[in-house]
Amino acid sequence: MMDLDYVLPLRWDDDSCLEELTGYLRWLSRSVRVIVIDGSPAELFDRHAALWSGSVRHVRPDGDLTYANGKVNGVITGMRRARAEHVVIADDDVRYGEAELAGIDALLCAADLVRPQNYFDPLPWHARWDTARALLNRSFGADYPGTFGVRRSTFLEMGGYDGDVLFENLELIRTVRAHGGRERRPRGLYVRRLPPDPARFWSQRVRQAYDDLAQPARMAVFLAVLPALAAGLLRRRHGTVLACAGLSVGLAEIGRRRAGGRRVFPAVTALFAPVWLLERATCSWLALGARFLRGGVPYAGRRMRVSAHSVRRLRGRRQGGSSASLRAWNPAGLCEPSQNGLDDERPQRHSATVALPGSMTAPS
Repeated sequence: MMDLDYVLPLRWDDDSCLEELTGYLRWLSRSVRVIVIDGSPAELFDRHAALWSGSVRHVRPDGDLTYANGKVNGVITGMRRARAEHVVIADDDVRYGEAELAGIDALLCAADLVRPQNYFDPLPWHARWDTARALLNRSFGADYPGTFGVRRSTFLEMGGYDGDVLFENLELIRTVRAHGGRERRPRGLYVRRLPPDPARFWSQRVRQAYDDLAQPARMAVFLAVLPALAAGLLRRRHGTVLACAGLSVGLAEIGRRRAGGRRVFPAVTALFAPVWLLERATCSWLALGARFLRGGVPYAGRRMRVSAHSVRRLRGRRQGGSSASLRAWNPAGLCEPSQNGLDDERPQRHSATVALPGSMTAPS
């Protein structure tokens, strides 16, 4: 067994995928120590406890953690209980193999945070659509996965990260950077991810566009797409419009070919790039409206106003002393777990946005 801990924040409203996840956890527990932080309703929690007993450590989120983003409450609860220096944090739809776990473990010997590359398998139509987003990310830098490798000592030194944000993955990345941590982005380390169902896919469109508010230059580019498209069509510059669509496909194909990506990304996925760009351009305007007209985007029964904090602000918190750590954002100490409490928020799966030239986080 590897000296590696695996933290999985979970909150389910139904158990339709329970058999598949149980099989994965039982296999996983033979290679690493698994900690499942389960905020599911009591009936489901008890069922999970009965099935997973002896295979994984199964706990509720600590009651002293009250962040609006429930996934962060789960991550911090899991990190409190982790004992290995190298820890994998993964969403409930991520599926590692032994080689990928070993790859993360090896990379963490020289890094504080590792960002592997997710790919969807199986690949229904909406997963092909969303794969175009990942390919465009790869063409400019690296994608945002649903899993990370993290050094526990670095996480403790940071004091965790702020959970009152929507784009919690970006917040974790930027917090590591703000504390001088070393980040590795191995584009050739591929970790399988199960696609969401179509209903969840559609429900996430505006919320994912809202993530770009934390990356203003990128947001500005997406906001410019629809006016530029309308101007081109009104002036009957159809050739220019088609050329731009072709350019997006070409950029996606560059991302597909990088680091052996053709092994996991079928060629057809690059053709979805213009569709994804049109979707993101439309949803960016809706996200902007949600920000200024409604005070934020709906998330698990609340409205989230902040997408993520800038590295500059996080560095300021660090240098400011009292506001620089999790102990200021959430008064309970990181290493003093409570056994009580059930968080009522659901960890969400983030399919992140595409990096564009000039972005404040590019390449990211």
